[in-house]
Amino acid sequence: MKYFCVILVALISCFFCDHVSAGARARCMDPYFGNCYGIPLKCPPGCPKLCEVDCKACKPYCDCDKPGAVCQDPRFIGGDGIMFYFHGRKEKDFCLVTNPDIHINAHFIGKKGNKGRDFTWVQSIGASFGSHQLYVGARNVANWTQSEDYMHIQFDGVDVNIPLGNGEMWFFPDSGLTIKRVGQTNSIVAEVVGVVKIRVRVVPITKEESRVHGYDIKEEDCFAHLELSFKFSSLSNLVDGVLGQTYVPGYRSRVKMGATMPIMGGAEKFASSHLFATDCAVSKFGFRREGAELEDPRTVTCGATEGGVGIVCRR
Repeated sequence: MKYFCVILVALISCFFCDHVSAGARARCMDPYFGNCYGIPLKCPPGCPKLCEVDCKACKPYCDCDKPGAVCQDPRFIGGDGIMFYFHGRKEKDFCLVTNPDIHINAHFIGKKGNKGRDFTWVQSIGASFGSHQLYVGARNVANWTQSEDYMHIQFDGVDVNIPLGNGEMWFFPDSGLTIKRVGQTNSIVAEVVGVVKIRVRVVPITKEESRVHGYDIKEEDCFAHLELSFKFSSLSNLVDGVLGQTYVPGYRSRVKMGATMPIMGGAEKFASSHLFATDCAVSKFGFRREGAELEDPRTVTCGATEGGVGIVCRR
């Protein structure tokens, strides 16, 4: 009877474990929202493996479905809330956002598809603000392991190594830039105070995605890429770029609303010569901003580190 009880408990435990792992859960991590703080909420069907929580509403949501998102084979949600695709070209750079105080390009990777166009994904971004440059990219990965960190970060050309772990932070005094890990690996939030907050995740193309979409991804490269979510603080009316243009007051989308895959054209005017170039045809970086003065970057002091730029703060 004793052994039967042990086996029964083990079986119940295994069943419970399977039930928990069937779908990911997310938590509100802001203690201000006491009624929601720390409560595990199951991710929606649209993003069963990864989601965020609206702490105020205490509801999970798909980050890739909110305005400012750039995910998948690049699928954009504009500032106007309208979804569209911009495929660009593989191994080319395109301007996502250009404003007097910030310019953000993306480097596209991809492979030739059987439908007459490239399958493309955003491999890295290059953000220019003031006299500074921030690079965030996905490293080349063959076999994806979730516990490994495949994100590559550079600030002003110097590698940034943030300790693994949710909540680990890195400050850059006199630049206004803060980078915080929002997961053990492969997920950060980079914020330029008063300008933009960018959530970045490195994700692979899974075998199931490859099968469903016909990507034909081989074992030697899982095409690790970025999923992005932008939240802007003070865009001007001059803002442009593939995503930036959708934030202009009165903007009217040019994509075919009823199409299964509404596509944004105009790749030639968004093309940049390299990741940190501000030479796309619609560039507004450095323009005089009428009616508003740019904020001075906020300086943060924490603790010194050895052999690198910035400051590390641990919980």
